[in-house]
Amino acid sequence: MNLFSRIAQTALLTLALAGSAFAAAPVERVNINTADMATLDRVLLNVGPAKAAAIVAYRKSNGGFRSIDQLALVKGIGLRTIERNRDRIVLGSAVVPARARPAAATARPTGGRMPMRAGGLQR
Repeated sequence: MNLFSRIAQTALLTLALAGSAFAAAPVERVNINTADMATLDRVLLNVGPAKAAAIVAYRKSNGGFRSIDQLALVKGIGLRTIERNRDRIVLGSAVVPARARPAAATARPTGGRMPMRAGGLQR
């Protein structure tokens, strides 16, 4: 094997390993209804201090966001910025961690019996 092909293989292997490291990294999320300007600036891509301030000002004057797409109403925030950050944005009042939440358990009757109505069985 010549030196050039060995360097090329090493470079490809390095890129493959670096790509998998970036893909596995969890994405930090931000609640646009509760985050301060510094957090919005830090977490959202292509959102600097001025756009972060505009998001907070819009939220204060119009109430909380009801959808992520409502961010397009903020001056300086376009659809492209929203799409780039869709996986980084959450709504609500609590911060969502980067890892997925466990699925909620469904309610089932206990003891394997069917629940009865107050009037009993009807014929």
